Amino acid sequence: MKHAILGAGGVGGLIGAVLAHAGHDVILLLRPETSRIHPDSLSLESPLGKITAPVSRAIALESDVDVLWATVKATQLGAALAAVPPARVGVVVPLLNGVDHMAVLRERFGQRVVAGTFAGEAERVAPGRIVHNSPWARFVFHASGKSALEPAAQALTSFGCNVAFDDNEATMLWKKLVILAPFALTTTGLGGPIGEVRESAEWRPRLLACAREACQVARGSGATVDEAAILKAFDTFPAGMRSSMQKDVAAGRPPEVDAIAGPILRGAAKLGIKSLVTAELAARVAGLARSPAG
Repeated sequence: MKHAILGAGGVGGLIGAVLAHAGHDVILLLRPETSRIHPDSLSLESPLGKITAPVSRAIALESDVDVLWATVKATQLGAALAAVPPARVGVVVPLLNGVDHMAVLRERFGQRVVAGTFAGEAERVAPGRIVHNSPWARFVFHASGKSALEPAAQALTSFGCNVAFDDNEATMLWKKLVILAPFALTTTGLGGPIGEVRESAEWRPRLLACAREACQVARGSGATVDEAAILKAFDTFPAGMRSSMQKDVAAGRPPEVDAIAGPILRGAAKLGIKSLVTAELAARVAGLARSPAG
């Protein structure tokens, strides 16, 4: 199969490396300045294995591909899509944070968009070099894309990733967001890993309150979420685990505040649900991003 990766960061790089190593053709769609310095390979260091595989590079998609993996930051999605003529793409699998990107992509690609989520900590530490830090890499894809994605799913599973298919799109997306939002907002707000959040008498209550608010909005949005299990899940994260939002703020990059907190805040307003903790955390992160220290 032929794949294009739109956003060769941590998640896109992980997928690209695994698929290329399994024998799939992989094209990285890169900004011109990045393409000039990017090697013709992807290297992945992971608890699941260490691999290097050849890939192609392009600044725009000029050939047909079976799958487009959209793995850019939500803040970069609009600009990045200019590199992708819709007629060149079979199915589109977004692995972005939040839920709002689905409408943006469907406006451009129609029903070829197959919802997907990723759970894990992966980051690009240099062009072409990806480090996957968490002990898991979990993918969930909507069941409508099972036949098209089965070869990719097999490659990811063979490497050691967990891959599942789900027939409820709202549940898929919100099950990730109700964990991601509290994790990202509190680790960024505190400026420390999840272990420090859990141990803090000030920050642990915020973590759990934000999760409860997110679960309320998720249920009101038609998703099925197990609030008790979600609250317990934070205690299973490795103590040193950091969010990509926290890394973005530390590096001076714009954080995905609207993509991650926005659906909760807008959903809460629509449903008449209080989301005071989420609002406070989102405002704090936005303030850190604006400050010279951020």
